[in-house]
Amino acid sequence: MKVLPFPCTRPAPEVAADVAALPYDVFDRAEAAAYVEGHPLSFLNIDRPETQFAPDQDMYAPEVYAKASELLQERIADHTFLQDGARSYYLYELAWNGHVQTGLVGICSIDEYENGTIKRHELTREEKERDRIEHIRALGYQTGPIFLTYRDQPVLDIIIGAAKSATPLYHFADADVEQTVWEIKRPDAVEAIHAMFQQIPCAYIADGHHRAASAVKVGLELRREAQAAGTFTGKEPFNYFLSVLFPASQLTVLPYNRIVADRSGLTPDELIGRVREAGFHVEESAGAVTPATHGEFGMFTDGRWWRLSLADDLAAAIAEGSKDDPVAGLDVTVLQNYLLEPIMGIGDPRCDPRIDFVGGIRGTAELERRAGADGVAFSLHATDIDELMAVADAGLLMPPKSTWFEPKLRSGLFLHRIAR
Repeated sequence: MKVLPFPCTRPAPEVAADVAALPYDVFDRAEAAAYVEGHPLSFLNIDRPETQFAPDQDMYAPEVYAKASELLQERIADHTFLQDGARSYYLYELAWNGHVQTGLVGICSIDEYENGTIKRHELTREEKERDRIEHIRALGYQTGPIFLTYRDQPVLDIIIGAAKSATPLYHFADADVEQTVWEIKRPDAVEAIHAMFQQIPCAYIADGHHRAASAVKVGLELRREAQAAGTFTGKEPFNYFLSVLFPASQLTVLPYNRIVADRSGLTPDELIGRVREAGFHVEESAGAVTPATHGEFGMFTDGRWWRLSLADDLAAAIAEGSKDDPVAGLDVTVLQNYLLEPIMGIGDPRCDPRIDFVGGIRGTAELERRAGADGVAFSLHATDIDELMAVADAGLLMPPKSTWFEPKLRSGLFLHRIAR
């Protein structure tokens, strides 16, 4: 596959820690507004420009996106952001709870996204794409890196390990994540990395499906405009999108749990009975249930936790169905097909307002709080990275909210300029 170095726009080293921000979509509107009040340099001000307006402002209005562009240009002018002239790669290392992962920052081809070399496993929603499309077009920059993964390449690991012996460009702690960035611009190292990625047949979107789809759509729009004007060469920066690529073995996937707002008219005892009828062993637990293996689930309702596991007949049916369909054996699929839809009445979890999702480091106490007295919470075992790649390799899609990767990539450390 093609992964290229690029001339990066990035924060000055002395303000990098202040600029780095969690992805725009992990905040709701109120949380974003509260955060930027105390963090004037945070990239969240630019990623979520509605925070610069009154709470009742239409967050998708043209003037909101114009404000994002204005803020970015101000911070380029005052040297908060620097513009590298050389085409470089960068290494981005995140250390969290004893776990370390190191990704290569570069730009990937929109054509390889289109032809399936960069593989997807989730559907996207048009309204979320439209927001980022307008954001990219207003700024002329891609600002949110796409989190990609690839099957480990030992020689590339050696090259990247050697590059980490240099003096870091940035090194800081952001909350509980230690972050380090190195620049790779020496021609022989750049060429070696470029050549090694050409030996890697494909990559997988781990996180950032909407950001990827939006970047590709803007690139294709700009390509059509250039073709109509007779100026298209294929080398324009809009032919590529900003990415950070990690070896699959380094990634940590956390569970993505589910909460249903009510018991669908069932009493707690009736719900337990229906779950047993669906083919599950049900055992009350003295405490919160965090599943330790695939095929095990926790269920919280009416102030009590229950441990669910597959009875033999159901386990056999799922195993048979998943031989030719890797989606069928996913725990998120099993929960949807055997409990959420037939018992809880959740037909399409992408749009049903009765279901919500809690991912990552938010624990079982959050599930209990959100479920309250009348709801039902389900805890799951995390989807494996090998399961993700198997689904993508088969050209299939996972149910929504199947994976939560931690730690999250920060926005604002690397910007890719696509328009002059």
